[in-house]
Amino acid sequence: MTIHHLNCGSVRRIEATYPGPEPAAAVNHCLLVETDDGLVLVETGMGLDDVRDPDGTLGAEWVAMAGPALDEAETAIRQVQGLGYEPGDVRHIVLTHLDVDHCGGLPDFPRARIHVLAPELDAALAEAPSRRYRPAHWAHGPEWVTHAPRRDRDWFGFDAIEPAGLPPEFLLIPLGGHTAGHTGVAVRDGDGWLLHCGDAYYYHRELAPEPHPHPILDLVQTGFEVHRDLRLGTQARLRELVRRHGAEVTPISAHDPWEWQRLVRESVSA
Repeated sequence: MTIHHLNCGSVRRIEATYPGPEPAAAVNHCLLVETDDGLVLVETGMGLDDVRDPDGTLGAEWVAMAGPALDEAETAIRQVQGLGYEPGDVRHIVLTHLDVDHCGGLPDFPRARIHVLAPELDAALAEAPSRRYRPAHWAHGPEWVTHAPRRDRDWFGFDAIEPAGLPPEFLLIPLGGHTAGHTGVAVRDGDGWLLHCGDAYYYHRELAPEPHPHPILDLVQTGFEVHRDLRLGTQARLRELVRRHGAEVTPISAHDPWEWQRLVRESVSA
């Protein structure tokens, strides 16, 4: 398999909390995975409709808060096409959750099957429209594939769901607290794993032995959490995962720009 690290929607520019890194726009970190059975997209970031009508699809309140770049070249569909593929080549989309900035590209891939935890879809359909969930992103009637939270196998001490229909290199790892049905997406990468953690953490220093939240990003994650104790417990478990299995598992935050830059450099070098 070949894995591409994509930024599908830059938002507000932020500074690091330690000397060295240059300020950077927060990202929407997506994975495009080339498999023997077609393309799998993990997250979509923002889509063409979001770029063209941001207040109508993303919501004016969210746009004012996030300050998105709204660059069509950053959409997943344009990056997929830039790699020589057609939108129909994306057979599956796997979502950590249905927040506005994680699923805006769904209408650009109408033939893809959309994998999500069942409690997340239930919450989105019940609560939309809201600042969190925007029904314009699924008004085209996607083919949902919902997965019940369960333990099909153990994955480094976490419950792992083996999602039917996806290649065996993919697992869903429920990571609760941010939304009603938030999940991580584990992807086998050679001898190790990538774990897309969605919004389970926002800043790489949150997973350090002495956690250090980002002052701006932390306002966002605390403002959108649905269960504080569960979210903090999830982060503690991820820190332990990194401490014990950091050589085998690479965690990914959806929005940390410096982490995204590092993983792009490493993938190019590889």
